[in-house]
Amino acid sequence: MPLVPTTINKIMWSIPNILCLIGSRHEDEWNGMTQSWVTQVAMEPVLVAVSIDATAVTNRLIKDGGSFSVNIWDRSNTRPFVKFSKPATKDGETLNGLPVREGVTGVPVFRDAIAYLECTVWETVACGTHDLFIGEVVDADIVNADVLGDVARMEDTRMKYGGVRRGGH
Repeated sequence: MPLVPTTINKIMWSIPNILCLIGSRHEDEWNGMTQSWVTQVAMEPVLVAVSIDATAVTNRLIKDGGSFSVNIWDRSNTRPFVKFSKPATKDGETLNGLPVREGVTGVPVFRDAIAYLECTVWETVACGTHDLFIGEVVDADIVNADVLGDVARMEDTRMKYGGVRRGGH
């Protein structure tokens, strides 16, 4: 039986995925990127994996800078994700108008996130169209515990990412 792309997409899109912003930096170049492929992969050390398109600015910045942040929003505020579907513009202490600060590794951490993880790259695995960056958590904080259990997910938007390659990706 041949694989049917629409079937694969429907199945892959049904897997719950967090929606967050990945912060990256190398030297004076900072970026934020909307991301949905994030998961914990180990407990000792605490490792988090993010899968980033090999052609993305964020991919290059993570490779060159050696770290990244995972910035989490609550479900009631998905507007920031639309702003980060293309490379970000840094203006003072903002990326695409959202306030950021420099994390312990130097990557941007979004001040409006309800929680964040900051990671140093532990290992990079080439995975076809994407690279899987496995990062060791070196800093983390919960900014708003009241909504941490209700984080933004892909299903909260009209965005679709995953499955088989379509026109936009």
